[in-house]
Amino acid sequence: MSTTTLPTFADVEAAAARIAPHIVRTPMLRNPLLDRLTGGTIVVKPEPLQRTGSFKLRGATNAALKLGEAVRQGGVVTHSSGNHGQALACAAALVGMKATIAMPSDAPAIKVESTKRWGAEIVPFDRHGVDREQLAAQLAAERGATIIPPFDHPDVIAGQGTLALELLADAKAAGLTLDALAVCTGGGGLIGGCALAVEGASPGTAVWAVEPEGWDDYGRSLRAGHIIANDGKGLGLCDSLLSKQPGNLTFAINQPRLAGGVYVTPDEVFAAMRFAFENLKIVAEPGGSVALAALLAGKVDAKGKTVGIVISGGNVDPATFAKAFA
Repeated sequence: MSTTTLPTFADVEAAAARIAPHIVRTPMLRNPLLDRLTGGTIVVKPEPLQRTGSFKLRGATNAALKLGEAVRQGGVVTHSSGNHGQALACAAALVGMKATIAMPSDAPAIKVESTKRWGAEIVPFDRHGVDREQLAAQLAAERGATIIPPFDHPDVIAGQGTLALELLADAKAAGLTLDALAVCTGGGGLIGGCALAVEGASPGTAVWAVEPEGWDDYGRSLRAGHIIANDGKGLGLCDSLLSKQPGNLTFAINQPRLAGGVYVTPDEVFAAMRFAFENLKIVAEPGGSVALAALLAGKVDAKGKTVGIVISGGNVDPATFAKAFA
């Protein structure tokens, strides 16, 4: 598939079959307190339980498995604040490829160390002073490697959508049909894949993007009808969701399919992290908590509805996690 071709529902289905032997099929969780607080029937997809601790392994594995043998010889390169880097390093190890990961110098240490454990080469860079796409292109040229970007790639998007396929199937098995699905959103790869999965498997389900305050480029772009970039001045708490702007491919997928976008504050994020830990027994990183935060804050209306939410990752430094309980 060309990297300029938009993936389809069929691509998500194919990705699900391709990656199934290599990922965890995370469960669907229910919690009576969550239902009572929101007035709805809530189903949770807990991707902190995924290998590498986030949903990113799905897309990275799909993309890696689709590379031809000759391409694999050169290895892969990406830029990532951590979760995609870990995932691509893991996927590269699976197929015997070298991986080079450009990571912001302020990336959480737990993500850097985990990426190193998979055997990847780490190239640190200044998040605010270096163009990460240009850096990745330079590294790929030097190494004869292939770039697998964090979100704006059709095979990555299709792989991420397998998360929603699983959740929809589990909900159906429980006799439930989702009225809405709230998804943690950065560059839009996860929600793009989810939107494709929903379109094919549950077209009546509204898909909502949830972002951190100050990094709500998707919500603003959807309302404007064109891509709007962040100014980069927002807080960095949700490090996994700090994309500069929606991807070209992801926005082309998401603009006609999403119901809209909402954002959450740091206090709402911390409240969601506490709830996940205390009641769901899940360690959720800040960026992975935003969909739950929006639900608890009433920004995604669940009254009388069946709503799915994604907890997208759990790779959080202990010091940051402790702030949620301070």
